[in-house]
Amino acid sequence: MEYIKYKMDGDHLIIDLMGHIDSANAAAVEKEINEAMDREAPAKLTLDATDLKYISSAGLRIILRLRKEMKDLKIINVQPEVYEIFDMTGFTEMVDIQKAYRVISVDGCEVIGQGANGKVYRIDPDTIVKVYLNPDSLPEIHRERELARAAFVLGIPTAIPYDVVRVGEGYGSVFELLNATSFAKLIINDEKTPDEVAAMSIDLLKLIHSTKIKPGTMPDMKAVALDWADFLKDYLPEEKYQKLHDLVAAVPDDMHMMHGDYHIKNVMLQNGEVLLIDMDTLCHGYPVFELASMYNAYVGFSDTNHHQVEEFIGIPYDTAVHFWKESLRLYLGDPDEERFKEVEEKAQLIGYTRIMRRRIRRNGFDTEEGRTEIENAKAHILDILDRVDTLEF
Repeated sequence: MEYIKYKMDGDHLIIDLMGHIDSANAAAVEKEINEAMDREAPAKLTLDATDLKYISSAGLRIILRLRKEMKDLKIINVQPEVYEIFDMTGFTEMVDIQKAYRVISVDGCEVIGQGANGKVYRIDPDTIVKVYLNPDSLPEIHRERELARAAFVLGIPTAIPYDVVRVGEGYGSVFELLNATSFAKLIINDEKTPDEVAAMSIDLLKLIHSTKIKPGTMPDMKAVALDWADFLKDYLPEEKYQKLHDLVAAVPDDMHMMHGDYHIKNVMLQNGEVLLIDMDTLCHGYPVFELASMYNAYVGFSDTNHHQVEEFIGIPYDTAVHFWKESLRLYLGDPDEERFKEVEEKAQLIGYTRIMRRRIRRNGFDTEEGRTEIENAKAHILDILDRVDTLEF
């Protein structure tokens, strides 16, 4: 009787486990596995548990013996009932065991959110799914779930993912959001004015920025921004690069939370309650870094092509510029013009540093559009550096 099927992929042996593995057939299953191992002499071994319905302690002992021989053993496509057995017996801590994930499609679904690492789709009236751009995104998904839980425990209103699914060749996180509407949609559908949405947005942002976190809980945005600045060393005059580096390095260390990609497609309104989504960018740091990200979302990324913000967020460029200025005004508490301009330029300096680095890394010098964007960002950086002596405010 055939208890397994297998195939070779280069030096990689993939064995399909099937049905039940218990004391009645464990010896025969192990014999067939060993014969395949002896015949193929693989460098890597993966057990595919798609069709495995049950495994007893006798079957678990087979896996223990295989792991002694193949340290990089993986078990994939494990059904929930079988995964529970592996989890209860501690095997998930010893072996790389991957669940089988429900498969869904987002064809024809509305895009309601978008961030640096994925898009958020509404798949039915009650449910949304964030689909990650990286097809090998399971570590990112688990990290985002940890960040979302950490924020939720600290009192930040956020949707918590409850399931992981396959979407095409990649993965997604599923959230329950009943009757939720993005802040962008509220403006697009004329349900609220841009100023009303800006007020709600800044109320939440101030809550986020007033929340202190423990060291090591979230990434440090200052370190990220310093990498952006250092990347430009070969693209700026030496004294300008050095000043940019020194300004970022001098920003005070700050353990207050930031979202890291805060814009109106990443905030939802659900039954009068404001909720954050797209939590994989959560970090900590001085607020100038958050303001720089917001400036880029509404203005900076569309500075040389005003259509980009409408494609990305869904509102016209003029509305986006107004929204940015109203948001900054509310954040600063209705400042005078001089104070407003001072803080805006500090955010712009970090924002254009990121834009210039991003465009260069994406082969921007190879196209006219890219060169225009790089030169525009560089001109802003050099101009602002002549006036700014600190990024604090």
